[in-house]
Amino acid sequence: EQAKYFGATDANINQDAFHRALLNQNKLEEYLAYGSADSKAMDLGYVRGYNDYIERHRGRMPASCNNAPWITQINESDLARINIGVGIRYGLGRVTNEIATSGPGLELAQLQPLDLEVDRNMIGSNALGFGGALTESGRGVLMGNPHYPWHGPSRFHMAHLTYPGEMDVMGAALITTSRIAIGFTEHVAWSHTVSTALRFTMFQLDLVPGNPMAYRLGDDVHDIEVIGVEVETPDGTATRSIHMTHLGPVVTGQGMPWTDQHVYVMRDVNYENYRSGDQYRDISQARNVRELRTALATHQGAAFVNTIAADRDGGALYADMSAIPNVSVELLTRCAIDTENPRIITLNGSDPSCDWQVDPSAAYPGLMPPSEQPSLITDTYVSNSNDPYWLSNPNTRLEGFSPIIVRSLRTRAGLAMVEEVIDSGEKFTQDKVKELLFNHRHYGAELLLDEILEICEGQINLKEACTILASWDRRQDIDSVGAHIFNRFWENARGLSEHFAIPFDLDDPVNTPSGLTIENEETRKLVISALESGITSLQEAGIPLDAPWGDVQFAIRNDEKIGIPGGAGGQGLFSVITARFNAENGGYNPIIHGNSYIQTVTWNENGTPDADAILTYSQSPEPDSSYYSDLTKVYSQSNWINLPFTDDQIQEQLVREENLQF
Repeated sequence: EQAKYFGATDANINQDAFHRALLNQNKLEEYLAYGSADSKAMDLGYVRGYNDYIERHRGRMPASCNNAPWITQINESDLARINIGVGIRYGLGRVTNEIATSGPGLELAQLQPLDLEVDRNMIGSNALGFGGALTESGRGVLMGNPHYPWHGPSRFHMAHLTYPGEMDVMGAALITTSRIAIGFTEHVAWSHTVSTALRFTMFQLDLVPGNPMAYRLGDDVHDIEVIGVEVETPDGTATRSIHMTHLGPVVTGQGMPWTDQHVYVMRDVNYENYRSGDQYRDISQARNVRELRTALATHQGAAFVNTIAADRDGGALYADMSAIPNVSVELLTRCAIDTENPRIITLNGSDPSCDWQVDPSAAYPGLMPPSEQPSLITDTYVSNSNDPYWLSNPNTRLEGFSPIIVRSLRTRAGLAMVEEVIDSGEKFTQDKVKELLFNHRHYGAELLLDEILEICEGQINLKEACTILASWDRRQDIDSVGAHIFNRFWENARGLSEHFAIPFDLDDPVNTPSGLTIENEETRKLVISALESGITSLQEAGIPLDAPWGDVQFAIRNDEKIGIPGGAGGQGLFSVITARFNAENGGYNPIIHGNSYIQTVTWNENGTPDADAILTYSQSPEPDSSYYSDLTKVYSQSNWINLPFTDDQIQEQLVREENLQF
């Protein structure tokens, strides 16, 4: 009901029509019937708790929504809608407009561009799991560092969920979901990173000559179902038509038009994912990383993420046992169709043998079986920073899996820092793992700045900036001076990767490519031009060249400026903060995305969890909340809070209690 409450824009109407048609009552009933009794009871409890809160706080909510008409009670179907909707956001959710406006005979000029390329700067995460062979205590240590939006429905919220004798799990969930998604128990700790595996494929269907509403499936003919949808708006209703096939909805856009010969449809693996509730129940009940991997393999309910975990026995796990279409090399070779969108896998949908393969060992028909999905259990370490599974641990490479599971400076930065500690002969502790992130090292500068400074020599107009860069600590802490000059340089140095002196080496994937061909005149011109452009942009914005990073990258909370450490993952920052340079706002503001809920977890000698964490943007997005900026100030200083897990720890930190009856 976005159009009803937030305006009858085309985008809102199309979103509403999409959700009404695809998340219809039959689909919701399938979802609600699938889960275990435990999962259903958990959902019902969440619904009742939500509704109880709404009733008890009417007239006393934050100013931004107090007495808003769209704040209503919910039911289990509403919760099912949001759970499916979260899962399909990187598939079907990317083409809601192209689904809601599909139709035969549209002129090419009327078609919208298909936006199916996920912006990797806007999603992502780091995670490190250390096993007992590398830790001082012999117990596991986990660092989870999802990079997610600082605003909107994908914010995290810290919580502790306890059901005595059954479940005791602490961590964070998205504010729109009802399970702890990233967290820890007395036995295990885990985090997620967005996986490079595809979650959907397109299919091209051959239409029956002379009938654009019928398509061939083998020797049979099927009709395209038309679903008429009425969307309520402030001024009445708007109508849309959604077109459905046995594989999924028709998608009409540039490069995939609905012609007299063909129509294109999308099958999204998470439109059929009813298993996430039971998946997270079993994760929270796992006693070690092997049982956690079993939970992943049993349900394959993780929508689009890798899982990195550690346990108190000293085990570490990497796995991408998530919901992935079962598309083999053979099927791709035989069935893939060339389209104007070569980065999108399109299969021959009129050949029944080209549909996703069904394997009885998979959790659901059409899923890739767990035996063909990459995983590693070790007593050394595992990692992931959104690159493929191949380099989870460079010394134990994962190879030979399907190419549908598709190395960045950020990945290299994390692996390089881990290997530095290992090479020193030191063991990992929780504090050392925390330092890997909160040193805020700029790996791109570590690789290239020395040679850039060589090019600076003799450039009179660059003398001040290059003198500051020479003294820069090559970090992006709030006190680092010179970081903003290098950031603006990098953003203007397009094509810099073409000037590496040492190319990528398969036998040294962590340390290559590296260096610059500074003897090359084109390289020198590029570096000088990018520095000049960067300096000019800072001067025009009134930002001093010797400003500390926290004066240039910051968040505003109730008119208070809070410096934010970290920076762009594409430049080699393991500590990721994404903010576009905005001269009018005085620098890198607002913060869009990046470090969000960060946890470091290990176990004490008595076996209880020792968890330090931070929620970078604080618990509440509401300016009138006491919890709007408190944790952001802690994060600004690269500090942490200790999470109380046991009953005694909770009592020591207790602020208030509420006993709810419903």
